[in-house]
Order: sequence, then structure tokens, then C-alpha cells
Amino acid sequence: MERYALPYARPGQVVGLFGGSFDPPHQGHVHVTLEAMKAFGLDRVWWLVSPGNPLKSRGPAPLAQRMAAAEAVMQHPNVEVTQIEALTGTRATADTLAALQKLYPQVRFVWLMGADNLAQFHKWKNWRQIMESVPVGVVARPGDRISARMSPAARAYAPYRIDGQARHLLGRATAPAWCFVNVPMVDVSSTEIRLRGDWANGVLRE
Repeated sequence: MERYALPYARPGQVVGLFGGSFDPPHQGHVHVTLEAMKAFGLDRVWWLVSPGNPLKSRGPAPLAQRMAAAEAVMQHPNVEVTQIEALTGTRATADTLAALQKLYPQVRFVWLMGADNLAQFHKWKNWRQIMESVPVGVVARPGDRISARMSPAARAYAPYRIDGQARHLLGRATAPAWCFVNVPMVDVSSTEIRLRGDWANGVLRE
């Protein structure tokens, strides 16, 4: 556990948080991360590799193996792979955000997610608390744009949506605030990789 201590951020920095099981991590995750960093003007991005996803019945590969695979695939000086939820003992995103805001009171956080997650965001625990505690950056992925734009969360917070042309202001906005951006697509998913058998026993085959 000592190897993966809490990451460092300077006061005033804007840090994007990209959470998930990363089971396995892949180039689609990398693509979303880099596009979000550029679009929303983020200083850093932290990957929050979750011990487990409460919305999924099947458990992921062991955390240590997913961390190692994530570090191998995501190599950028301003992106850090973390296991923050294992260190804070939180599982739900709302609880993780509350813990981080206490640990880093002078850092501005932005929650990042793909449009597929926005489509079912209303099923997340305390999802309104998430929307009202940090700005949210949504990156479009293949096949999810319409369902995301018409989702209960998008409709409920429609008055707080930042226009795409002002997306670089998201990190400095006061929550609730969210922005939806379309980026060039990388059509790959963790589910597809598992079904192909390219992620077995925590090992990602090239």
C-alpha cells in the first residue's frame, strides 16, 4: 500500500478525476483522459482505480493487477494512476469526492466521465450530491450521445450546462456545472476486451 500513497497537487490546481474499475485499462481510457485534459483546461488528471464497482455483480480482477496494467497503458507526466478509494476506504463516488475535498481543500476537482455514464448517472448513489459538489466534464463516446443528452441527469441540470465553446472554463466554475464535449472516437471497451479473452487473470495480452 505504501507504493500508492495519496497523490500530490498544488493549491489552486485543477485536477480531473477519472474513476472506474479499469478492468482492463485500454487506449479508450487514455484517449478520453487526454481529450478531457485538453478540452477542460485541466492541470492534472488522476485515475481512480476502484476496488470494485457497486453497479456490477461480477468482481473485477485484483486491484494490484489493474493498477499495474493502468500504469503500463497510461503514461503521461500530468496523469497519475491512483488507488485513492482503497486508501480512503470509500466506494461510492459521492463519498470519495467528499473525502478528497477534505484532504485537498485548496484543489479544484472536476469529475470526468464518458457519455455512457451520464446516460445512467441517475442510478449512482447520491448522484445529485456529485453534481452539486464538483463540476462534471462529459466526453462523448460511440453510440451514447443521444441517450446521454436525454438522460434524467442531463435534463435535471440543463440550466447549469456550460456551452462547449466555453469548455475550458469548466474547472474554474462553481458547481453545479457540467459540460458535454464531442471528441474523435476510439471505439474500444473493457467488456469487449474481456469477451475476446485478451484480459485473463489480470494480464492484458497485446
